[in-house]
Amino acid sequence: MKVIIVGSGIAGLTAALHAHESGHDVTIVTKGDLGDGCTGFAQGGVAGAYGPGDSPSSHAADTQIAGAGLSDPDAVSVLVADGAERIAELIARGVGFDRDDDGSLRLGREAAHSHARIAHAGGDATGAAISAALVECARRARIPVLTGAFLVDLVKRDGVVRGIRIRRDGVLSTLQADAVILATGGAGQLYAHTTNPGGTTGDGIAAALRAGAAVADLEFVQFHPTVLASGPAFLISEAVRGEGAVLVDDRGRRFVFDSHPDGELAPRDVVSRAIARRAAAQAAPVRLDATMLGARTLALRFPTIDRVTRERGFDWAKSPLPVTPAAHYLMGGVVTDLDGRTTVPGLFAVGEVARTGVHGANRLASNSLLEGAVFGARAAAALTMPWPLPGHEHTPSEVSLDANLVDAEPGFTRSGLQRLMWDEVGLLRTGEGLTRALGVLQGWAGVPTTPTTVTEHEDANLLLLAQATAAAALKRTVSVGAHHRVDTDATGAPSSSPTPSSILETV
Repeated sequence: MKVIIVGSGIAGLTAALHAHESGHDVTIVTKGDLGDGCTGFAQGGVAGAYGPGDSPSSHAADTQIAGAGLSDPDAVSVLVADGAERIAELIARGVGFDRDDDGSLRLGREAAHSHARIAHAGGDATGAAISAALVECARRARIPVLTGAFLVDLVKRDGVVRGIRIRRDGVLSTLQADAVILATGGAGQLYAHTTNPGGTTGDGIAAALRAGAAVADLEFVQFHPTVLASGPAFLISEAVRGEGAVLVDDRGRRFVFDSHPDGELAPRDVVSRAIARRAAAQAAPVRLDATMLGARTLALRFPTIDRVTRERGFDWAKSPLPVTPAAHYLMGGVVTDLDGRTTVPGLFAVGEVARTGVHGANRLASNSLLEGAVFGARAAAALTMPWPLPGHEHTPSEVSLDANLVDAEPGFTRSGLQRLMWDEVGLLRTGEGLTRALGVLQGWAGVPTTPTTVTEHEDANLLLLAQATAAAALKRTVSVGAHHRVDTDATGAPSSSPTPSSILETV
């Protein structure tokens, strides 16, 4: 079977290696260089290595709680059941996870995990280690790779995906295939502040939407709580808090306990909102205090963070770091079954581009790399299996706005879209703000354009996804997980006050 895999992070490379090893004719198509994307930036590690007292069922329970009860139990069961095998595979493929003196995996703990179960490499360079190992495996296997190839659209014949259209070196071309696996990552560039690299413009989700594939949960965007609030976005791993670092306000008070009994180790959505509120109240960033860990521990356990923060003029062994939330991960995406199959025959989706149901309304820390490995392998195994249900075109439901609400804003710019999404479709949302955002977005979308460059294609994809995200957020009037409406209570009824409160948040 001829298989095209679009993307070369952990999900795409795992799928490519498994498909190749099963005898399929595989081609990897990647927007940048082989291994580019978010995987190489991942610091924390891979969840799923179970020490004494821990178990897959405990991991599953933590995943469900972090997901605010909206995770698919079957998808979560698959994730934790296959996790140990996938970590063992990564080791076999050359990933040098950190180990204790007795040779066992050195496990870290991160927010909302009940046990230390995070395998990490190079201290805080897990993603880079995984990417390097899988890239080397793909090269040794001589899997054909097209770099610098932008996904323009999916090619369908008789309702079945049979290839892709790409733009490479300014030239449009069509690649034929029996199956296409999307592994194109998320859409962090929807927002003015993001941990994602510049290429994460939602290309795979947008192409799937245009092809009629079902998408879901786009309103659930995770904002990582701790990004260095100075210079270009640089993530400070959750593992730092797992090792004992604390968040403090300008009075030195650990304020996150006002929002959740687990404080700094609460789920990411809770911690991010607590930081945003406190920073707004004091008109200055909050700080992450890791001084109690000492210079030696910080340098050994978090060498990348230690180097970058020092390069930017901070000595985090002596003084707390200023931090702020930033868009980090999309829980929603292209709807798939447990084997990566979408609602369009011939089209698979794995990794962040997919909505497997694992993450629910809020992803548990370090489940993303695990999900990519688990479902990348499962999609490759399902290539020759019968499609479970007849394919059908999916038309995203639209939100109709009064014509007067479609704003005549200045012309579209990417930075304008990103600021709008950050302000109105970000951490704290209101019906009024979402309506305004959707009106502006629909106004921009009403101007016909024909993309002729990669940047113009990216802009079109971002505009399509921004509309879908804002519409989904407007429809969900109940606050849950990463979607937080400050103008309604937990039942969707109007709040007595539009300002965020500091009452305990349940997750």
